[in-house]
Amino acid sequence: MFKFINKVITGVFNMISRTTMKQVLRESPAITSTMVQKINEWNSMLSGNADWCKDYVKSLRIEQGICREFADVVLSEMEIKISNDKLLKLFEKTTESLNENLQDGLGLGSFCLKPLGNEQAEFVTADKFIPVSFGNDEKPNDIVFLDFRDIDDSKYYVRLERHSIKNGFLEITNEAYSSSTRYGFDRKIPLESLEAWRGLPEHVAYPGVKEMDFGYYRNPIKNRIDDTPCGVSIFDYAIDLIRKADVQSARIDWEFESGERAIHVDAAAIKRESDGQNGVSKLNKRLYRGIDGEEGFFKEFSPELRDQNLINGLENYFRQIEFVVGLAFGDLSNPQSVDKTATEVKASKNRKYNRVKAIQDNLRDCLEDFVRGLAFHEGMLHSGYEFICSFKDSILTDEETDRQLMLNEIAAGIRSHWEYRARFLGEDEETAKANVPDQGGVME
Repeated sequence: MFKFINKVITGVFNMISRTTMKQVLRESPAITSTMVQKINEWNSMLSGNADWCKDYVKSLRIEQGICREFADVVLSEMEIKISNDKLLKLFEKTTESLNENLQDGLGLGSFCLKPLGNEQAEFVTADKFIPVSFGNDEKPNDIVFLDFRDIDDSKYYVRLERHSIKNGFLEITNEAYSSSTRYGFDRKIPLESLEAWRGLPEHVAYPGVKEMDFGYYRNPIKNRIDDTPCGVSIFDYAIDLIRKADVQSARIDWEFESGERAIHVDAAAIKRESDGQNGVSKLNKRLYRGIDGEEGFFKEFSPELRDQNLINGLENYFRQIEFVVGLAFGDLSNPQSVDKTATEVKASKNRKYNRVKAIQDNLRDCLEDFVRGLAFHEGMLHSGYEFICSFKDSILTDEETDRQLMLNEIAAGIRSHWEYRARFLGEDEETAKANVPDQGGVME
């Protein structure tokens, strides 16, 4: 659906005027040109194509590593409970790719988790929608999702699906345009012009529905780019450090490449072969040949490498990046490279815990809104379901140690058996108490 969306917003902002955009949307969008440029920059970095990645400098993919580490920790600790079994199964089905899409959302600052009806949903990252306005909660209350279609090299179509809260309730509109150029809005056309859009309503209002029908996630980072509620990449503040790390890695590669052992060979030492080629061509390609040497036929070239100093410099950049983005010591860097006190290690874990918890809080809100949207589109909005999203703490605590501590407290009579079942088996208090064996029995 969003095949060309990565270029869409850039095209919308750079290829047509603000006046045209305002005419199409009927008001100016909340996202600024500056923010669009930043989203494109983050996207290029995630793809390994940052501006500085040229010639001998290659991306270390630090950006992907940061996003993957945060997503893995956030979701490995998450537990979802929905009292409605049908809604729970639908949630599990539509969020199977949550990890990889959360990585994109972390990298690009935000994403929408949007129900489509018919037991389907889609993830829409920040480069795939245009926020028109935000509410006081910094969630979009007016947003446009874009669907570009190429029929051939001369026919281009775009559908604008707009969700907004107006007059106190949800409204969804669909408009279609055709153009002789990609990402153009030359002429408004009926939705029936394309088979894929046939049957979509031009306008539908839902009185009584006062909230959006999708979940919106935004990174817990203050937007100092343009002071709008648009999300900021998890690695934005570390961009210059990432650049330095990529360049430093290239220096290390060059140090090894330029310092490879070689032999300078005097021309007189080379025997011509029958095909006219010299014997050196059959040796290692890194063998050098000198001409008219004065120090004998052979001279070894084996300079002393400065690799350790360069590697130490790279490790220093890794540690700075960890600090800036909120990772723990050793997530990117080699934990053995520098001695750390127990206090410093604990401080770095606290730093990561605080960042992960902030992400989890925002993700919980997103998923709760998404479940409400699912229930709305599947006719279960008033089914009385209960949504619970909880997260364990695996950063500051070790679960096995925690289990043993509670068992010791139970043996000492400080705690009850049911508390163990509730804590580690996920049972509610009533169920846990009912499952506790009789006195003298063995706890399962």
